[in-house]
Amino acid sequence: MKLRRLATATAGGLGLAALANRTLARQVEPLDPPLSGEQGTYHWRGFDVAYTEAGDPNDPDVLLLHGIHAAASNKEFDKIFEQLSTQYHVLAPDFPGFGRSSRPPVEYSASLYTAFVVDFAEDMTDDAICLASSLSGAYATLAQNETGAFSRLELICPTADTGSRRSWLRALFRAPVVGTALFNALASKRSIRRFNERDGYFSEASYTERDVEFEWQTAHQPGARFAPASFVANYLDPDVDLGEELARADVPVTLVWGREAKVTPLEDGQKLADQGDTRLIVFDEARLLPHVEHPGPFLEVLFDELTALEQQ
Repeated sequence: MKLRRLATATAGGLGLAALANRTLARQVEPLDPPLSGEQGTYHWRGFDVAYTEAGDPNDPDVLLLHGIHAAASNKEFDKIFEQLSTQYHVLAPDFPGFGRSSRPPVEYSASLYTAFVVDFAEDMTDDAICLASSLSGAYATLAQNETGAFSRLELICPTADTGSRRSWLRALFRAPVVGTALFNALASKRSIRRFNERDGYFSEASYTERDVEFEWQTAHQPGARFAPASFVANYLDPDVDLGEELARADVPVTLVWGREAKVTPLEDGQKLADQGDTRLIVFDEARLLPHVEHPGPFLEVLFDELTALEQQ
């Protein structure tokens, strides 16, 4: 009798979860490009990778690589993209599994993303300056050390370690009904706001409800949970010592940090800067996204650095 009641309750719970998943899915709309420019598609290993391109192709190339999280996309650069394109030829892809790129149910990994950075940089840019944040900073560093594709690395709160791998958690998030329900909770508007307030931004004035709505939409596109399933289970961390990799880089490297960053605290940046013998720029009243919170001052620093590089 108890087993029957348990089976009935389980079936009922799964039914309610499936109904909730379908209800949320009906609220999802096709994702509009968040950046103004020419929209392109890069076909890579079965993925249709969306990217935005702007600026004069004769100007130096800048490759923008967004960070990795449940609602990640190239929208991360919307406050600096247009201004950057007035002086540079700028390309900003959505990583496979994120944004407007295709999201098949493959097992996403750090090696996949590093290979993507290598191939995209080689096929689409020429001696580019690479601006990358969070985990993508590690992918860009590894790509540079593998192929020498970049002329400079500008890395925003880079990391290669978000925790120990948990295969059970990845499998759980990939499960059809339960995994979708768990991911819907992880990527709810309430959760997105909480992450923004606690970890993303120093000031609530740095983002709007329109930003939250876009993040919610991108986190609920078809197949959206598969890449974040690997992220939350720490399978997107490259198995390297980032400080050692930075020390190996044979191009100028600058680390940019928010003084109030919590996920990757400033002491991590100071340690990486010492290990890699790199420049460290710290923005006050900023956390993970100083380029979003302080786009004007960020671009001033970036333009000064890049101008000095061109004059060498």
